[in-house]
Amino acid sequence: MAKRQARFTTQDLEGLPELEDDSPALWDESLGDVPRRLLTSAVRCFASNGFHATTTRDISSGVGLSPGALYVHFPSKEIVLFEIIRTAHQRVLAYLTEPAVLTIEDPVRHLQALVARYTEWHARNHVAARVSQYELAGLSAEHYEEILETRHRTNDVFRAAVERGVTTGKFADVDVKRVSRAILSLGIDLVRWYRRDGSDSPEQLAEFTAQLALKMAMTPDLDLGPAPLGTPATFSA
Repeated sequence: MAKRQARFTTQDLEGLPELEDDSPALWDESLGDVPRRLLTSAVRCFASNGFHATTTRDISSGVGLSPGALYVHFPSKEIVLFEIIRTAHQRVLAYLTEPAVLTIEDPVRHLQALVARYTEWHARNHVAARVSQYELAGLSAEHYEEILETRHRTNDVFRAAVERGVTTGKFADVDVKRVSRAILSLGIDLVRWYRRDGSDSPEQLAEFTAQLALKMAMTPDLDLGPAPLGTPATFSA
């Protein structure tokens, strides 16, 4: 990104590769074209300047509209943020709980698939995911509670997977809560630095992270040393 300044203008953000992701496809088509474009503009602005430093003028001008155009489609800037965060959290939870994943009987393969999917989704949608993970403070108390409930459901998916592995003896007797939290962090933290034109594709990063997660659950005391760069393990569900 360009040299850091107090805040970026919409002109500064045009064409930046680090702001390219798949998030424009996240929004419900029933919203209409203009609201979806506004959400995509807001994602880019919030990711670059933060929620509080972004103005409604920034969001509207990002799609070539007048400053007040946003209020035709959204009552407030906070509602825009809520729609972004709500959609992102619901989409990733739905991706984790598709039948193709839920029906995997082997606990090792199940956790492997969960982590790979979680990582891949965050890599593909890393700009929207960055906003969804790091701009929660901009939500109203009511909206924050709604998002928190979805986050708890996502956490429960991973905890249940790790606990099943421990119960069946496929995993070591690990602290389920701590390991689950660490696994979730692997998939989330990448949104701070990932970019689509980097060295790892979403699939490669997913495979590598899934293997790390399995090593935390299966051999928590093993000192693996530095992970080799550019040689992700093969993932198969």
